[in-house]
Amino acid sequence: MNRTFRTSAALVLGALLLAAAPVLWAQDYPNRQVRAIVGYPPGGSVDTNARLLGVKLSELWGQSVVIDNRGGAGSTIGTAAAANATPDGYSFLIASPAHAINATLYKKLPYDTEAAFVGVAQLSTSPLLLLVHPSVPANSVRELIALAREKSASLNYGSSGNGTSVHLSGALFNMLAGVNITHVPYNGGGPAMTALMAGTTQIMFGGVEGLAHVKAGKLRVLGVTTPKRVASMPEVPTVAEAGLPGYEVEAWYGVYVPAATPRNIINKLNADINKVLNTADGKERFARAGFGVVNSTPEQFHAFNKAEIDKWRKVITSANVNLD
Repeated sequence: MNRTFRTSAALVLGALLLAAAPVLWAQDYPNRQVRAIVGYPPGGSVDTNARLLGVKLSELWGQSVVIDNRGGAGSTIGTAAAANATPDGYSFLIASPAHAINATLYKKLPYDTEAAFVGVAQLSTSPLLLLVHPSVPANSVRELIALAREKSASLNYGSSGNGTSVHLSGALFNMLAGVNITHVPYNGGGPAMTALMAGTTQIMFGGVEGLAHVKAGKLRVLGVTTPKRVASMPEVPTVAEAGLPGYEVEAWYGVYVPAATPRNIINKLNADINKVLNTADGKERFARAGFGVVNSTPEQFHAFNKAEIDKWRKVITSANVNLD
């Protein structure tokens, strides 16, 4: 065998091995600990989704999934850490509507929301509830809108803080209904719910934890914000069908990786996430925590993410919300 032939064969073999490397890498992924970054302190809904997913992926992979809580600045500290992580699939971000909201809410982010990340999969959704204090003389969404149009200055709605999805859910309601219900921000969902039950505020777009107060007679629920009625409360209409067509808000949770992550790693991660979400145990764990699982391809989640950014950009611009 002459030297020229040996050199050519070596080059061909090298090229074949190089081409096959990403496939072999994906088959071997993950072979060590994986980090799920959460832009919030432990205990919230994003953290809950991360831990539910982490347990099931650890079982599937035989590798630990560590939850890395990086709270602060409306989740942007943790999101920036994820954007700067090595794009190898061993660090991914668990995010919520704040990820789409922050793209417009903050004028100077340390990352470009759309350019820095690739969506892997949507994990779950949960509804918000249109809750009112019993003193409010409205028993339906239509009646609430009519009341707000008559004397909107005397009505207010509480939220977990400026720029949160709870705040902007109320801003979207104002925009679509043509009313001006006053926003009152609180330092977290707990204080906002306490103010609502005390009658300090009259309205809130709260989480499913508000149902306990509805059952106790301390609050009334006028609708769910999801596009369809929720199976666990079929008697409660959607806000859209109860008087405000076009209104649709869901709390959602999903997985993102840095944009340079190889596509085959993204596909493997997507397939494994959907696999664990589709198990009976996975569905039950999420359901017990108040979340409905979602199966999606990266392309579907990308389209969803873009639609969310566009939707909240319109609301933020209309309500003139700016935290910078």
